[in-house]
Amino acid sequence: MNNPVLNVKAVEKDFGGIRALDDVDLVVHNKEIVALIGPNGAGKTTFFNCITGIYTPTGGDVLIDPTAEGNPRRINGKKPNVVTELGMARTFQNIRLFPSMTALENVMIGTHCRTKSAVWGAISRNKATRREEQAVIDRSYELLKLVGLEKYVNDLATNMPYGKQRRLEIARALATDPFLLLLDEPAAGMNPQETLDLERLIVDIRDQFSISIMLIEHDMKMVMSMSDRIYVLDYGRMIADGTPREIAENPAVIKAYLGESDD
Repeated sequence: MNNPVLNVKAVEKDFGGIRALDDVDLVVHNKEIVALIGPNGAGKTTFFNCITGIYTPTGGDVLIDPTAEGNPRRINGKKPNVVTELGMARTFQNIRLFPSMTALENVMIGTHCRTKSAVWGAISRNKATRREEQAVIDRSYELLKLVGLEKYVNDLATNMPYGKQRRLEIARALATDPFLLLLDEPAAGMNPQETLDLERLIVDIRDQFSISIMLIEHDMKMVMSMSDRIYVLDYGRMIADGTPREIAENPAVIKAYLGESDD
């Protein structure tokens, strides 16, 4: 297998006297769909926050290699906007859209880290700036179509159904042109049909954009169906990793989810 695009080594995160993450290792390879699962409070979102710059790890290394050519770069302590510019984009457990902006405008904001027009271009409205603005609009509309939201293009985000807002967040993240897309509970609040449609969309995104995807998700049917590999966190420690079948049969995972047997 090629070099990992994300290589997390022995990451730790302390909050005062509480260790939320303890010696966590994880790798993601190119074009993989990797799931991070675990009971509530296991540290999954804290892990996402550590690798995307919201938190600085107390210890360990977060290394990225977007081209998978064996030239990793350490990104510990980088600010979230820098991490995004380097090619890691994410959605959030609690939706973070601009509610008073349209669906199109929300996606356009995601392209900001890839645009080149400076302040003078915005003031002078020169030909290059106008051309770039049109390219941003066209690209944003295509992403809305990809996630099935073209009919909401001019709707305010706050007026869109909850499941559509989830898809809008994914479109905005894709607008940053990532090599790794991180999805934090993308199916939360969705009905079974919406979840199935989302699963198909995520696989299509991986295939169409040739990128890697990592998700936190509690819907085990979805996780087992679409993931290439799965990691399991429990009380801040990684207790298992493997294929969906290996995880389903792992005694430590069964214990973490179902508790100790009386037998």
